[in-house]
Amino acid sequence: MRKTVALLALVLSALALGATPAGAITGNYQEDHVHTYVALIGFYDADGEFTHRCSGSLITDRVVLTAGHCTDASTGAVSAKLWFQQDAGADFNTVTGEPAASGYPETSDVVSHQLYNYGYFNGLPNTKDVGLVVLDESITQTDQAGIVGTTFASIAKVGALDRLATRRGQQEVTFTISGYGLTLSNPVKTISFRSRLMATSKLVNLRSHLASGFNIQTSANRGNGQGGTCGGDSGGPLLYDATNTIVAVNSFGLNEWCRGVDFMYRVDTQAVQDWIRATIGSEWAEVKILDL
Repeated sequence: MRKTVALLALVLSALALGATPAGAITGNYQEDHVHTYVALIGFYDADGEFTHRCSGSLITDRVVLTAGHCTDASTGAVSAKLWFQQDAGADFNTVTGEPAASGYPETSDVVSHQLYNYGYFNGLPNTKDVGLVVLDESITQTDQAGIVGTTFASIAKVGALDRLATRRGQQEVTFTISGYGLTLSNPVKTISFRSRLMATSKLVNLRSHLASGFNIQTSANRGNGQGGTCGGDSGGPLLYDATNTIVAVNSFGLNEWCRGVDFMYRVDTQAVQDWIRATIGSEWAEVKILDL
């Protein structure tokens, strides 16, 4: 899932109707065997029917950070199942509905019945597009523990990105993106490996009218060694440089075919971190907060 805004004028005049969700890593991507804390998240309604999928990152052994439009109640989702295998849904048969060897989209050892939304949709630029999936059991208590180990993502400290807003040579600031979304989307066909992929993206803007201190605008250049995001990558992490520190979550784009620029909702703000702290309570003590 990924929110896409096809026409900027439409977004600015009628965004109350909602943006369009984000998908998989595109462009010059590679298989991601590095960020084992990034999960494929399947969401399900009250009848247990699959509604949509997103990506997310473990920040403690029970808390997964994702996008607010993924956990929004308007999607009908009331629960989630998660997979951490790099090829979690690769052999899912979309024609017959036969599940992948991992269990996607029917079974998983990692389950959540606690979905939280920061306040999406709140209008542009402050969409409040952050969500949390709190697991029923600690990840270390599941069969996935051998895959995930004890590696978790950290969150950038409050204001960590601000120093980049006026920095010269912004185009040299790089980020790593990771997710399970679409790899190709155009009017003719789509390609979705349902595998965790990663790519490098570059900073474009922190202060435009669509960023304005709430979002970070990154390149979606499909060449020059770079990649971008698409449907299914929603909620996946934007990691500073080659670190495991999340500065934002994958939020929306301005083109339904996953071209152009990407927008990520920042998590290095006091308001967002206060909300996370209030939502997960004592679990907050386990979250690593790091400077860039």
